[in-house]
Amino acid sequence: MTENPSSEPQLSIRLDAGWFAGILRADQIRRNTLMSLVATWGDPDARDDILAQLDALAEAVQSPREGELDALVEAVEGAAGMDDAEATLFLAQLLRLRAELDDVIAKVGRFNPAAVARPIVLPRQQDRRAS
Repeated sequence: MTENPSSEPQLSIRLDAGWFAGILRADQIRRNTLMSLVATWGDPDARDDILAQLDALAEAVQSPREGELDALVEAVEGAAGMDDAEATLFLAQLLRLRAELDDVIAKVGRFNPAAVARPIVLPRQQDRRAS
């Protein structure tokens, strides 16, 4: 694992150890997932369904077939009544993440600077009228 230089590591983007990829960390999504699971867990019928789906997923993990794990994960999510894995980001977080992402992109794209360069995009006349 590489060091996470972010001021807020629980929501951050960092380089992998080889500087070939970025790693997104979004702990809020995991927290929301677990909270959704335990909220549904209180209903005994739902708990039985969740356990059955988790057992099926655990069995499939031992020898997965193409596409099987995705379907079983969706079955667990459905049994637990989970929402989409999303996190709401506000402007300060977005700006910080953009800065982190720009740094990661520059390092990952070090061998292909043309692909990393941001073209300057000027608004078209019709775009200015729309705002």
